[in-house]
Amino acid sequence: MTITRANATATKRGPADYFTGTVWLDELTVAPFASDVRAVRVTFAPGARTAWHTHPHGQLLQITAGVGRVQKAGGPVTEVLPGDVIWFEPGERHWHGAAPQHAMVHLAVQRANEAGQTATWLEQVSDADYAG
Repeated sequence: MTITRANATATKRGPADYFTGTVWLDELTVAPFASDVRAVRVTFAPGARTAWHTHPHGQLLQITAGVGRVQKAGGPVTEVLPGDVIWFEPGERHWHGAAPQHAMVHLAVQRANEAGQTATWLEQVSDADYAG
C-alpha cells in the first residue's frame, strides 16, 4: 500500500498551449506508480477550457464541483454537473471546461499509449464553439 500525502506534489498551472483561461492541474498518479493510467484533478476558472484534443484509449471525466461544459466534434455543447460521468471514445475529438459564470473541477482518467502519450492536442476552442 502506498499513501501519497496531499502536500507531496505541487499544483501546476495548465499550459497555455492546451488551455484557455486559468486552469490548475493536480497529478494523482505520479511516481512511484508504475502504470499507464494517468489521473488528474483539473480545476477550471469560470470560462476556462481545454483545447480540442483526442485520447488514444479514450477518457473518463467525473465532475466533482461546479458547472461545466463538454462537447464532442459535431455535437452540441452540453452542461455537466457534480456527479456526472462523461466517457469520450478513443480518438474522439472533444473539449471540456467550466461554464461562463462558474468554476468547475473534474477528475480525468486516461491511459497512455505505447509511446507514453495520453493526449493529442489540437487547436484552441473558439469563443463561438464555446458559446455553442
